[in-house]
Amino acid sequence: MALEMSERFPFGENWTKFLSVLDEGRVVTAECSLRDFLQSEWLNGRTFLDIGSGSGLFSLAARRLGATVHSFDYDPASVACTAELRRRYFPDDARWKVEQGSILDADYVSRLGRFDVVYSWGVLHHTGSMWRATENAVSAVAEGGLFFIALYNDQGVRSRVWTVIKRAYNRLPRILRPAAAVPYFLVLWGAKSALDFLRATPFKSWRSYRSKRGMSPWHDVVDWVGGYPFEVAKPGDVIAFFRSRGFNLAKLKTCGGKLGCNEFVFERTRR
Repeated sequence: MALEMSERFPFGENWTKFLSVLDEGRVVTAECSLRDFLQSEWLNGRTFLDIGSGSGLFSLAARRLGATVHSFDYDPASVACTAELRRRYFPDDARWKVEQGSILDADYVSRLGRFDVVYSWGVLHHTGSMWRATENAVSAVAEGGLFFIALYNDQGVRSRVWTVIKRAYNRLPRILRPAAAVPYFLVLWGAKSALDFLRATPFKSWRSYRSKRGMSPWHDVVDWVGGYPFEVAKPGDVIAFFRSRGFNLAKLKTCGGKLGCNEFVFERTRR
């Protein structure tokens, strides 16, 4: 059953606010994240598809590493964010295309063609039909190409509880949502912040958070609490899904059974 728009989290609005804190340091951190996980210093001569581009940060990182980039997102505000980064850093660049589209639209995806690198970090589990979205995304990977994907870890009952929380959050009047996010900020950051103070290094974890992917901790908290639709997957199920479709696992980083995303890089060996 299709979700009401009021139940969907407005990811683009959150990323629009994130652009106000985006700086060169965050962009460089995003570049390093791509280099590390793709095990490649540069992407010169390679095509890069960013599925669910969000803020546009990783499309920008890929473009700065030399790739020819195609970015798309379902959320018009996210498309606008990505287009704004293109305007700031690569105005009128023929090697970076930004458009609105849905990964659930198989016809749309088929028209995009095949890419050397397909990137979708923390996106497909928010479509309302995660495995169908993943199936469509797989079709865009060229033979010998890479798929860098991150999906929420399945924590069993805890994941079911978070589903209820996220649905309830999105049913609140928008004016109440920031206040509703504060308790979950304390859940996610309270222990780390307290430990920093005990070590006489206040806010160290908060300040160093950008070292992970260049993102903003507060905007990620809001994204986490509000992120709905919400689906999860166990690493083994993801690996089995890709192997049955002609992919080998090239790299894996799990969240250790905790809250968060498991990250995978798969290489396509056959179609």
